[in-house]
Amino acid sequence: MMEKERRKELKAQYKETKTPMGILIIRPRDKKVCYLEAAQNLPGIINSARFKLNGGMFGKSSLQKAWTAEGEDSFIIEILDTLDYDKDELKTDYTEELKELKKIWEDKLISEGWQLY
Repeated sequence: MMEKERRKELKAQYKETKTPMGILIIRPRDKKVCYLEAAQNLPGIINSARFKLNGGMFGKSSLQKAWTAEGEDSFIIEILDTLDYDKDELKTDYTEELKELKKIWEDKLISEGWQLY
């Protein structure tokens, strides 16, 4: 009986947990070129990107070619910036805010001499 209640409690906690959202960057360790992606679930998109890159299935062919040629250890995948959740609990779509944040980072990195995949 106790275990069932605990499981129910943990499930409820999981559903209430908000995943970090923001901007993901994938970049070679030794070059000023990068790939940016905006996501509402950063841990999930990081796992997905790594899986696709290692499997040769990533959508951005220039990044995929570099990853395949140089190997995973030559790249850094990290969270570049996060976006805070709105105080309005009913808000669930952050697409526009994420697009705007990505654009800000693209402009910033380009102005610093970076190229985008």
